[in-house]
Amino acid sequence: MANCLIPDHYPNQIDITRTPLAFGDRAVPRLNRELQNKTTLLTRQRALRSLCDYLHDPEHIASCIEEGIPESLKELLSDSDPFCRYKSAECLYVLSCNSNGRRAIVDQGIIQTLSVLFDDTEVMARRNSHKAVEMVSEFAFGSEGIVDLKLIKTLVNKLKTELDDIKELILDTLHFCMQVDTDQALEAKAMEVFTSLLKNEAETIRAKAARDIFDLSIPLEGKNEALKLDTISLLVNLLNDQDSFVRCKAALAIEAIAITTPGKYQCIKAGAIPSLVSLINDTLSEMRVNALKVYFNFDLKKKLFSCFKF
Repeated sequence: MANCLIPDHYPNQIDITRTPLAFGDRAVPRLNRELQNKTTLLTRQRALRSLCDYLHDPEHIASCIEEGIPESLKELLSDSDPFCRYKSAECLYVLSCNSNGRRAIVDQGIIQTLSVLFDDTEVMARRNSHKAVEMVSEFAFGSEGIVDLKLIKTLVNKLKTELDDIKELILDTLHFCMQVDTDQALEAKAMEVFTSLLKNEAETIRAKAARDIFDLSIPLEGKNEALKLDTISLLVNLLNDQDSFVRCKAALAIEAIAITTPGKYQCIKAGAIPSLVSLINDTLSEMRVNALKVYFNFDLKKKLFSCFKF
């Protein structure tokens, strides 16, 4: 005869690390109440896990914003528990992937709170906060908000100490912010930091650093700073890099610096011309365009153009 035994473990369909969702339109209010629970840490942790999954459905974003979920996440960014900090930053990153979510993050002043996590001891918290800020910066109102908060200097300083994967996020954020304003980056000595990153072992970081040098070299002050630091010599070396993306962005940066006459002479002195000539036949169309743009810069001075030998 069979026995009826009660198992000592949960069924496979039940995840004890996540809070059960209420039915229908009661799901978000319940999650919000549990996020605001100040007494039980486990309740907040389980609610954050469930919320992170819940937000991946774009249809849930609007109801979460109306219920005040972004404000609750903002409070949890300063929670004493590392898991709550990094998971709330992850939820905000998922929110930032939606247009309504990005607008809520900017309007509710969450960027400033996210920036506090740049100094967090938990790597995941720092990574998720930078991911959220980078996603917001891709849009004009987001990058303007970051510039208004004067976070450029903080981001530039973080490039000196952060992990390589986080450096990539910071370089992307600065790229979008410098399209709004370059003054803060120049004051923060960003050109010096970008120049040092041209020697990084990671191809992506070298390419993004060269791209950011181009952004910072749009104003005359940036061009002069690049000439003082002899940035062109490193960029010329990157024209022979094995990675096509690195070569492309290096040529783009040289194009911006070589607009001025001192920049043209320094390019010639660094031996940029032979490398640029070989890049005309590059398989990457963007690379060929950037090389030709440099040629047009040299064409402005007949004396300089005579230095080309095809």
